[in-house]
Amino acid sequence: MSAGAKLAYRPVGIAAGIAAGAISGRVFKVVWKRIADEDDAPGAMQSEYRTSHVLLAAAIQGAIFAVVKAGVDRFGAQAFTKLTGSWPGD
Repeated sequence: MSAGAKLAYRPVGIAAGIAAGAISGRVFKVVWKRIADEDDAPGAMQSEYRTSHVLLAAAIQGAIFAVVKAGVDRFGAQAFTKLTGSWPGD
């Protein structure tokens, strides 16, 4: 891919990262509410939760973010390719 195409993709990549964060945060809230029947996940510094509870929440949140980020990045790259004819990762 040319340097110009890489530069043109940069704002798309940044926007995709922001969108992935927002989407995954919403998905995690829904999933956590169903799993734990709580509105908010436990934070690492909240002493009222067991360590296993905090680590489980973090693992689920991380997995959801990774899947959403990969999906958003992939769809963004496919859209960019349709518009420009160049795959942004090449």
